[in-house]
Amino acid sequence: MSFIIYFALILIIPLWAQSKVKSTYKKYSKVPTSSAMSGAEVARKILDDNGLYNVAVEEVRGHLTDHYDPRSKVIRLSTDIYHGRSTAGAAVAAHEVGHAIQDAQDYAFLRFRSALVPVASFGSNISIFLIIGGFLLGMAGLALAGIVFFAAAVLFQLITLPVEFDASNRAMSQLVSTGVIRNDEERKTKKVLNAAAMTYVAGALVALAELLRFVFMFVGMNEE
Repeated sequence: MSFIIYFALILIIPLWAQSKVKSTYKKYSKVPTSSAMSGAEVARKILDDNGLYNVAVEEVRGHLTDHYDPRSKVIRLSTDIYHGRSTAGAAVAAHEVGHAIQDAQDYAFLRFRSALVPVASFGSNISIFLIIGGFLLGMAGLALAGIVFFAAAVLFQLITLPVEFDASNRAMSQLVSTGVIRNDEERKTKKVLNAAAMTYVAGALVALAELLRFVFMFVGMNEE
């Protein structure tokens, strides 16, 4: 019964977070800002106001595929965000600029997360095979190696949380200080940013729960 509850939770939490993001984005993508600026214009204005003239703003295909590429110094906004003139568009665009500002200011958590990318990527791809193989073959060392690699991937997700929350805080500050939104529009904008943040929180919680399950299984394996 406990396993049924566990699997239900790791399915329900991410689905709830994704649903929250989609519904919030859909609602506020229909609410214009007082400045009526497009997402691309919002990003460009905040970048310029912070002296980040070297960071480009480009349109990218897909839905909510927005991201900042620190290697190319490019903010890529999905079509709806790039051209849209809504509260949701302004919030998402400003959030990505928040990452560009973090990069320019050498934000410690962003640097740490970037350093973890190779290990986390390798760990997320191979860890599950090592863990399952170790348990099935009764090889504790193999299972432990898989758990260590999986832990690196979990650490990456945990480090992502302060990076994302900080980017959202910077976004709110910049949106108000640059005049993109008025003070009375802050509540709506925060709802968009908070909904997006929940996907990262949900992902981290699920990953942490998985790690703990593997650790308990490993302990039980060695007690037999």
